[in-house]
Amino acid sequence: MLSNSIFAQVEVIATFIEKWDNSKDYLVAVAQAMPEDKYDYKPSTREMSFREQLFHIQDNMNWLSTTHFSGQKYVKKEAVKGLSKTQIIQEIKTSFDTAKTFVQKTKEAELSDKVDFFAGPKSKLQILNLMQDHVTHHRAQILVYLNLNQIQPPKYVGW
Repeated sequence: MLSNSIFAQVEVIATFIEKWDNSKDYLVAVAQAMPEDKYDYKPSTREMSFREQLFHIQDNMNWLSTTHFSGQKYVKKEAVKGLSKTQIIQEIKTSFDTAKTFVQKTKEAELSDKVDFFAGPKSKLQILNLMQDHVTHHRAQILVYLNLNQIQPPKYVGW
């Protein structure tokens, strides 16, 4: 019984990593599809620009993965206002890869550990789900930005 439980947890991490890698590739494809001169586009004054959305996605994954999977103190970076499209895409790739490394170093048994979170105690497994859900949420918003600029979004990449 114990070995089945450990196997199930190993599957959770492996499944997360597979999805995380695909999520990275899909977000990079979306970021590449938007012309650099439209990176400051936003559909309304209340919304973040395409550039700000990308930074927000990156910053959130850096915060969650560093705080809950690395044991290091998270230090917020400045916004990517002065970075080129190529530099922003490289920053996104690095953030995904760093988060992946932190998660891969996590022991399977730690996924049920509770961590302090502003919405109350959460398991590390819940934090993994939040990391992916947050990327998906904001990526969906910028897919609309592409459509509003008559740009064909990249084909969906799932599992």
